[in-house]
Amino acid sequence: MTVSLPLVVVLGFFAWAAIKYLGVRVWIVVLITLFGFWLSHTFLAPAIESGTRSGVTVINGQHI
Repeated sequence: MTVSLPLVVVLGFFAWAAIKYLGVRVWIVVLITLFGFWLSHTFLAPAIESGTRSGVTVINGQHI
């Protein structure tokens, strides 16, 4: 059985777990989220997207 989850759901789960169990403040999660949003509008966005896709491909074991 294969379960497919979007990366944003997985990251959201980790953010929730960090807030609940590690005591991370909500404002820190919001700040990191905003940083990622603003970073996605820079010249680094294509490299980040490519690296993320490559990492997911390696973890999934699929070669496209």
